[in-house]
Amino acid sequence: MKLTLSGIKETSCWEAAGIKLPCYDVEKVAEETRKAPTWVHFGAGNIFRIFIGGLADKLIAAGELNKGITCVETFDFDVVDKIYKPFDNLVLAVTLKADGSTEKEVLGSLTEAIKAQSADPAEWGRLKEIFVNPELQMVSFTITEKGYALKSADGNYFPFVQADIDNGPEKPGAAMAIVCALLFARYKAGKYPISIVSMDNCSHNGEKLQSSIVTMAKEWEKKGFVDAGFVAYLTDEAQVAFPWSMIDKITPRPADSVCEELKKAGVEDMDPVITSKRTYIAPFVNAEGPQYLVIEDKFPNGRPALEKAGVYMTDRETVNKVERMKVTTCLNPLHTALAVYGCVLGYTLIADEMKDEELNKLVHQIGPVEGMPVVTDPGILSPKDFVDEVINVRIPNPFMPDAPQRIATDTSQKVGIRYGETIKAYVAKDGSAAALTAIPLAIAGWCRYLLAVDDNGQKFELSADPMVPELTKALEGIEVGKPETYTGQLKGILSNANIFGIDLYQAGLGEKIEGMFLEEIAGPGAVRATLKKYLA
Repeated sequence: MKLTLSGIKETSCWEAAGIKLPCYDVEKVAEETRKAPTWVHFGAGNIFRIFIGGLADKLIAAGELNKGITCVETFDFDVVDKIYKPFDNLVLAVTLKADGSTEKEVLGSLTEAIKAQSADPAEWGRLKEIFVNPELQMVSFTITEKGYALKSADGNYFPFVQADIDNGPEKPGAAMAIVCALLFARYKAGKYPISIVSMDNCSHNGEKLQSSIVTMAKEWEKKGFVDAGFVAYLTDEAQVAFPWSMIDKITPRPADSVCEELKKAGVEDMDPVITSKRTYIAPFVNAEGPQYLVIEDKFPNGRPALEKAGVYMTDRETVNKVERMKVTTCLNPLHTALAVYGCVLGYTLIADEMKDEELNKLVHQIGPVEGMPVVTDPGILSPKDFVDEVINVRIPNPFMPDAPQRIATDTSQKVGIRYGETIKAYVAKDGSAAALTAIPLAIAGWCRYLLAVDDNGQKFELSADPMVPELTKALEGIEVGKPETYTGQLKGILSNANIFGIDLYQAGLGEKIEGMFLEEIAGPGAVRATLKKYLA
C-alpha cells in the first residue's frame, strides 16, 4: 500500500484497512487545475494539508469544485521534495478522536507543489504563469505571523528584507517580496482582481498581510522598480482584497503512535522526516476533529463555495469578534494557564492536566465563570458551546500529543491579549477587576513558572520567549522555600502595561497576584496548596 496515484488504485487494500479514498478522479482534477489554477496557497505545512486541503477535498467530492489547490512553499523546500513529490501530492489525513479511534482518509485536492524560488527559472516562470491568469480567484496563506514580519525590534528592516527591497521584483527571496512581485506581474498583465487571504492564527491577519505587501510595493516604487499605479491597485479592495479570517484546529506534529498504526495497516513509507530547516513532517497529518474557519466574504474575482464545506463566510466585524472570543475567553487563556502550571507541576501532556482536580477547576473558572460575563459574542458561534467543547472534548483528548512546554512558548507575548482584555473589560464594567480569582491565579502561576523551579523544588528549562532574559533578571533574588527573599520584585512586571495591556495595580489585582505568588514560593508543594486554597 503506497501513498501514490498508482498505489491508491489498489482500492481493496485501502478499504480493508479502513482508509477512505477520494471518490473523484484525482489525476483529472490535477490536470484541470494545472491548466488554469483558481486557488493558490502559500505555506505547505500540516494545518494547511489536513484542514484547508480537507475543505477543498470535500467540495470536489460534492461536485462543488472541479479544481484543487496549487501549493507553494516559500521557506522549507525539503517539504516539497520529501513530502509532496514522492507521494504525488497526496495526503493521508488522520483525525484523532477522544475515544482513541482514528478516522483515516486520503486527500487528493493538493494538485501541484511549487518551490517559490525566483532563482529557479522553471519554478519562477510557473508561478508567474499562474498569477497572470485572469481566472485566479484567491491566494491563501499559512506561513505563521512571523512570515509577515519586515522589521526587527529596533525598527529597521531585516537584512533579507532590505535585500529584497534593493533587488526589486525580479529577484525576490522571502515570502512578502515574492507575493508582491507576483501581484506586480498580475497588475501588468491586466490589473485582474484577486483576493489575498491570510489564514494564519493571529489577530487582524488580513491587515498584517496587506501592510507588509503594500510596504514592499512602496519601497520598490521609491527605487523606481514599480509605478504608483501598482500601489493604487494593491490598496483598492475592489481589485485586491485582503479578507480577515479566524482559524482554529489543533494540529500537533506527527505522532509516532499514528505512524505505527499506519504501518500495521500496511501503508508503506510513513516515517516522519526532519528537514534541513528543522521541520518535523510526515506523509500523514494527525489532528483533532473540531475545526473552525471564519472568513470575511470579500472576493472581487469570485471564490469557491467554501460555506458548503463548513466555513463561516461573514463580515470583518464578525471575524474580529470570533477571534476575540477564542483568544480572550474560550480557548487561549485556558491553554496558557494549563501550560505554565503544567510545567511547574511536572506534566508533559496537556490532556493529562484535565484529570487534575485543581487544574480542571482552574480552566472552568477562567472561561465559563470569569470570562463569560464579559465575553465578546460574535453571533454566528455560541461562546458557551465553544468553551464547553474546548473543556470537555478538545483539551481532554488523550490522543492529542500536545505538551504544556510547547504551549508555554512566548507567553510574555500572549498574556496581554489572553488575560489583559478580560481584565480591562471588568475595569470598564465595574471600575475594578478585584472580583476575579482564577485569572490572577493564572498570572501568579506564570510568574512562579518564570523561576524555572517545579513544585518539588527541581529545576526545569523555560520554553523559548523573547522576554525571558528581562523577566528572569527582574525576579533575581527570589528563592523557592524562602518567601522572605521576595521583596517586591514582581511590581515592575505587574505594572507593565506593555505586557498586560493595563497596569494590574490600577486594575485592582496587583497586590492579589503578589499574595498568591508569595504563597506559591513557600516551599515544595506550595503551588498545589495555593491552587487548592483559591479553587476550593
